[in-house]
Amino acid sequence: MTTTYLFFLLTILITTTITSPVAAAGNGRWQVLQKNIGIVAMHMQLLHNDRIAIFDRTDFGLSNLSLPDGKCRNDPRETTVKIDCTAHSIEYDVKSNTFRPLFVQTDVWCSSGSVNPAGTLIQTGGYNDGDRAVRTFEPCNDCDWREIDGGLAARRWYATNHILPDGRQIVIGGRKQFNYEFYPKNGGGNVYNLPFLAQTNDRGAENNLYPFVFLNVDGNLFIFANNRAILFDYTKNAVVRTFPQVPGGEPRSYPSTGSAVLLPLKNLQAKLVEAEVLICGGASKGAYQSAGRKEFLGALDTCARIKITDPNPRWVVETMPAARVMGDMVMLPNGDILIINGASSGTAGWEYGRNPVLTPVIYKTNNPAGSRFESQNPSDTPRMYHSSAILVRDGRVLVGGSNPHVGYNFANVLFPTELSLEAFSPSYLEPIFANVRPRIVSRIAAQKHGQRLVVRFEVQAALDRNSVHVTVLAPPFNTHSFSMNQRLLVLEPGKVTNVARTAYEIDVTMPGSPILAPPGFYMLFVVHKEIPSEGVWIQLH
Repeated sequence: MTTTYLFFLLTILITTTITSPVAAAGNGRWQVLQKNIGIVAMHMQLLHNDRIAIFDRTDFGLSNLSLPDGKCRNDPRETTVKIDCTAHSIEYDVKSNTFRPLFVQTDVWCSSGSVNPAGTLIQTGGYNDGDRAVRTFEPCNDCDWREIDGGLAARRWYATNHILPDGRQIVIGGRKQFNYEFYPKNGGGNVYNLPFLAQTNDRGAENNLYPFVFLNVDGNLFIFANNRAILFDYTKNAVVRTFPQVPGGEPRSYPSTGSAVLLPLKNLQAKLVEAEVLICGGASKGAYQSAGRKEFLGALDTCARIKITDPNPRWVVETMPAARVMGDMVMLPNGDILIINGASSGTAGWEYGRNPVLTPVIYKTNNPAGSRFESQNPSDTPRMYHSSAILVRDGRVLVGGSNPHVGYNFANVLFPTELSLEAFSPSYLEPIFANVRPRIVSRIAAQKHGQRLVVRFEVQAALDRNSVHVTVLAPPFNTHSFSMNQRLLVLEPGKVTNVARTAYEIDVTMPGSPILAPPGFYMLFVVHKEIPSEGVWIQLH
């Protein structure tokens, strides 16, 4: 081998090392999937056929995507275009990176939803002619929206949904609605008062919309609005516990939009399963009113974490690398949390946000306080008001939306309407980790609560048996910086067995109760050294 040839190889190696994504290991990578999906990704829900229902509002005028076969919306109640032949919803296919237009009749602006145990998206409320509508979308090849006019007992705009252990969903709050109801009705159409929502309603800003709601491990609901939280027994319409106010008293829910997650549930067979809630970001008191006067206050740079199962719970406050309002918190398969999108000043609302935050942050759930935040590589695209972000089965996070003004305006505005769809790949997807990344090889049938399950997987590198675990993650409904029904559980581990040279089996136990894991579809992952496999779908019933 000549000296010249060795020099040539060395030059190639150095150049490859400098330009390879592996050089940025630990910081994640961005990829534009579609420059124009035709609509703004204001709402997103992943379904168990690896397709995503995405939708915008109908009253912003014509979108950039035509409806097929000459279809048109003919809606005399519409506030803008009465006859509209453009789409305001799409189905995006994750595997093929393609999309098709869907037909939605009534206005879905600032609505809510969740997936029922059979895997159908139940989508509720909206604006104008859609505020009492229920819409369903089934995961099949050529399905479209079906609408039930008057399916809700009250008008729901900016409400929050949560799936319950019996498969129903509860729909909580909304603009000027200090109450809740259930869907399906099961013969009753009652609306139940919830005074807590009125008590947290700031005059002029509200700050109690899109409340953060999580099903606690005792079957009650944790409900957070403004700067306060309660534990609520929806079966008795009774407040079980009032939690202390978040230190500082700053608002965290819409329009002072922070975000929130229920941290991973572990030790599921323990006598008492612990549950923690993390809330990050938000806007200062008076930020909404100040933005109306063109004064944009700095967003909050803190996260507040509370163990809601403690006898005497208290909030523990941590400081993020940067302030953020309108950020999304996405649970990753290994239990870490991606904080993405948003602005560093202002608040939610039309033209009310300034200074986009382009740098995502990963919150390392299990690290000690003071070492939990890791900044990632920035995006080039501001994601302001009406942005969204969701995890897909291969471990990427899909990011879309941003339309902080009225109409499809692409010029002469501070932040143009954004129709692109991007993927953020956390560092665990980088090639440097390929040899430790598990690959699930077993087929997994529907599971029952408490059932034992053997998962077969392969790992090319030497396996660290003490760092293997299995997680299941409920895909959430994401809109306005909150992922409704987002829930990750770490399954009870059993023995790890070597069954071939690079093949292993791990014996796990499914959650024992629908209170821990409501029935429905989940993504199951094997995690090795914090590197997750691609997920597989399971149905829990």
